[in-house]
Amino acid sequence: MSAAEPFVLNAPLRILYQDEHIVAIDKPSGMLVHRSFLDKHETVFVMQTLRDQLGRHVFPVHRLDRPTSGVLVFALSGEVARLLGAQQEKQQWRKYYLAVVRGFLPQGGELDYPLKEELDKIADKFSRNDKAPQQAISRYQPLQQVELPIPVSKYPAARYSLVALQPLTGRKHQLRRHLAHLRHPIVGDTSHGDGKHNALFKQHFNCRRLLLVAKQLQLPHPVTAETLQLSAGLNGLEPLFGQFGWPVDDAYYQQQFAELFMEKKWQK
Repeated sequence: MSAAEPFVLNAPLRILYQDEHIVAIDKPSGMLVHRSFLDKHETVFVMQTLRDQLGRHVFPVHRLDRPTSGVLVFALSGEVARLLGAQQEKQQWRKYYLAVVRGFLPQGGELDYPLKEELDKIADKFSRNDKAPQQAISRYQPLQQVELPIPVSKYPAARYSLVALQPLTGRKHQLRRHLAHLRHPIVGDTSHGDGKHNALFKQHFNCRRLLLVAKQLQLPHPVTAETLQLSAGLNGLEPLFGQFGWPVDDAYYQQQFAELFMEKKWQK
């Protein structure tokens, strides 16, 4: 979906969890979280849609890029928003993503690769562009692979990997930029990806979205301290995964995240 194409919401936002303090939704790919002058033609936004759906104000506490789908949490009061913000500052949230990337990623690892701040020509035109790169750390692990008998570039076949990801820092476009650095860019990434592979997915699978899903979020409840595990769907990618022979069952991914990203597994 290009920035010029207005987003169309065909059903109410899917609520993953709600109580008197917070609400979590499964954000669709292509939907802006809030109104932005970067896209003056857009008329549908998560915040306004959710507010109208619930009949009450909601308070944003984090964000997902427009093309990314998945778990998105809102507070239902300013005080709870403050508590959730403090949790993030203390790095108490655990975020897990799925991505489809170009090529066969041979093994998992942890990438500590600083990123220079990305500035938007309009929104950040008064910001300094001489800041030093900021620390950025991501964990990654291949889960599935597929080889398609479709020529692409100079190769007779196209290869892709399904990758589990855990960002340990929160830099702008961190996962997209880190995977591009590993030379396994995410399919559908128009900023850091491979145009030939993006075109292949459009032509052969009618898939025009960024193949990045914020699949699971673990956090302490801001009031009760109970551990919440919120899990999003694949946001319409089930048919594609089915064609590739990849799992679509949520239990599979919950197990993978639990096994791959346990802290002791990453101790050095």
